[in-house]
Amino acid sequence: MAADMGTDDYPHEIDEQLTGFDSSASSVKTMLEKLMSMPRNDLTQNLDPLDQAKLDLMSAYTLNSLFWMYLVTQGLNPREHGIKQELERIRTHMNRVKEITDKKKAARLDKGAAARFVRNALYEPDEKDPKKKAASKKAANTSDNVPSKRLKQS
Repeated sequence: MAADMGTDDYPHEIDEQLTGFDSSASSVKTMLEKLMSMPRNDLTQNLDPLDQAKLDLMSAYTLNSLFWMYLVTQGLNPREHGIKQELERIRTHMNRVKEITDKKKAARLDKGAAARFVRNALYEPDEKDPKKKAASKKAANTSDNVPSKRLKQS
């Protein structure tokens, strides 16, 4: 009867979920063991400051999430614990790092190239015949300055 009690500690409907949780917890454990086995200097020596910040935020978020899960397994409400504020603080910093990363990836405007595109799009080739050129300039000037004629009323 004691052997039956070990398998009857939880409802069988959640057996699949518990198996999935166990495999996820095992994979997290192996990843953390790999991370913890290496000295921090070896991890960060080839990383730029942004990648170091990502690594630190990922580590802090992982540990705080594990603590959240621990509180749940102990029957405590983590929403009423200080861990919620800590996770929100880390999430805020993660969003800030994401914004910085997105700004780095965003396309930049080359003002010189844009000016050349506009200038060449509006470019009108010079006429080869100087007489035609002078005539077209004169026509352009006179069409702008044509005085309107008034009819005299008697």
